[in-house]
Amino acid sequence: MLLPERNIRVWVYARPTDMRKSFDGLAALTKNVLLEDPISGHLFGFFNRKKTYIKVLFFDAGGYCLWAKRLEVGQFPISFQDREKDEISVSELRLIIEGLSQNNLKKSKRLKPK
Repeated sequence: MLLPERNIRVWVYARPTDMRKSFDGLAALTKNVLLEDPISGHLFGFFNRKKTYIKVLFFDAGGYCLWAKRLEVGQFPISFQDREKDEISVSELRLIIEGLSQNNLKKSKRLKPK
């Protein structure tokens, strides 16, 4: 997946989504349920109930883009929450897509810029 490298936000819909939805359906879900602007340039991730399918919606200068991945074996390491949405980093999205659980990873200490 080609992820933009600029400073963007990633929103994950924290409930199972009907994967028959395409550009317009996911944009409407983003606007009406997540209460976010679908043309903001941010990424919006949606998973099916089985956690075997992800769709990521984003908008660039040319229009909507939709990226999808379906697993043939296993599940994406996510858990559905009681909230409508969760904000994660682009790095966390990459880990989820690659099947790496964030719970087992340790982040080493880094110096903080002043």
